[in-house]
Amino acid sequence: MHGLTIRWSLMNTPTGTEQALRDYVRDTSAPRFTGMPGLVQKTWQLADRGFFSGIYVFATKDARAEFLATFRANPSPVSQLLGNDPDIVQEWELIGVAVGAEGPLTP
Repeated sequence: MHGLTIRWSLMNTPTGTEQALRDYVRDTSAPRFTGMPGLVQKTWQLADRGFFSGIYVFATKDARAEFLATFRANPSPVSQLLGNDPDIVQEWELIGVAVGAEGPLTP
């Protein structure tokens, strides 16, 4: 499978940014990606005053490339909310998955 990490810095963002991101994921982003063709899974990471990221796993390289082309061609709602572009856009290969006794992930 084929992964993608998109990560924004939260350094120097105003108070309330983290809650705005939580609200955005709950109200807008999660519904947008739920059931998306070509996407296996997306998770969101938030480190207060550190970073916010989207971690994507796609079924094929083509699905990842198509998403990334669309992402680069259109302003990201997160970039608009934060006032800056992502610091990291990294493509990677998923080489293994382990599901622990408490998983798999569910909303």
